[in-house]
Amino acid sequence: MTLRVVQWATGTVGIHAVPAIAAHPELELAGLWVHSDAKAGRDAGEICGGPALGVAATSDADALLELQPDAVCYTASSDIRPDGVVDDLCRILASGANVVNTSFVPLLFPAAAGPGTLERLEAACQEGGSSLYTSGIDPGFGNAGLAVHMLALCKEVRSVRMMEIVDYATWDNSFTMFEIMGFGKADPSESLLLSPGSTALAWGPVLHLVAAAIGLTLDEVVERHEVWRDDHDVEIASGTVAAGTISGMRFVIIGLVDGEERLVVEHVTRLHPDQAPEWPQGEGYRILVEGEPHLKLEMSLGSDLGDHNHAGCLATAMHVVNAIPAVVAASPGVKTLLDLPVYSASVPT
Repeated sequence: MTLRVVQWATGTVGIHAVPAIAAHPELELAGLWVHSDAKAGRDAGEICGGPALGVAATSDADALLELQPDAVCYTASSDIRPDGVVDDLCRILASGANVVNTSFVPLLFPAAAGPGTLERLEAACQEGGSSLYTSGIDPGFGNAGLAVHMLALCKEVRSVRMMEIVDYATWDNSFTMFEIMGFGKADPSESLLLSPGSTALAWGPVLHLVAAAIGLTLDEVVERHEVWRDDHDVEIASGTVAAGTISGMRFVIIGLVDGEERLVVEHVTRLHPDQAPEWPQGEGYRILVEGEPHLKLEMSLGSDLGDHNHAGCLATAMHVVNAIPAVVAASPGVKTLLDLPVYSASVPT
């Protein structure tokens, strides 16, 4: 049986989800929601830079939910509207549609996404008989997903460090780069990402998910950051980062138990390879486990059609698109990686 799927938004992740849903042998693209009036009425495939798919985009959410899709792939922006995202998800779930989600990343482990959030989403799932699952590449498979599966090899686990080391220079997303992350700002206090509590909100759920997988209870989650400033302008895909402003950043989110750093997420974000030579070097995702046995895993992303930033957005979309059959088959409720069976890509026969 083919599952009918509505794609919700065509941003940097949604443009990959649309053709992926259309090509998936178990899925059918049933509709596309767009925010922009300029996109409404256009063919979904053409909006995403590919061939026509015979599905017209619409900004009428009610009309899409009236189609009674089996699932919605929700990738709308959440950076400045997390409450709006939760409202959207509750509405969709209560309508009876299952949801896979890459938006508002704390929902990777909803119990850590803020007071009342899990309860609201769970109530909507029970009302609609639906399920919600959130993932992506980071937060998601690139840290929690890899770590959880690696730790099945261990007799004991003393610490886990989950790292992303990425050059963001080729990522063409000026709003996120300059307004959310704070590149080009004079001081970290002007960065929404580096404001107190922000990195812990976004990546703390990674720590809690891994902790839940191994039966560890964290006493506290703390965060630290440092920034790099170049003495010259840096030209990137998103624009110009002026000399003397923030042009690189490193932050860590740490899960403490009895004062010890047991679980750590670390991000090293550069705009060119000469920055901050003392920061960890490399490219992609790295998981380091101190335990018995010790483990180290490194994963890098590439693409026939672009570089690692293009590949990261595609991977984010695919980790939820490929989950749709499992989410639809799941019992009603809010799910995490720990609740679903192992799933993988589904290729045409």
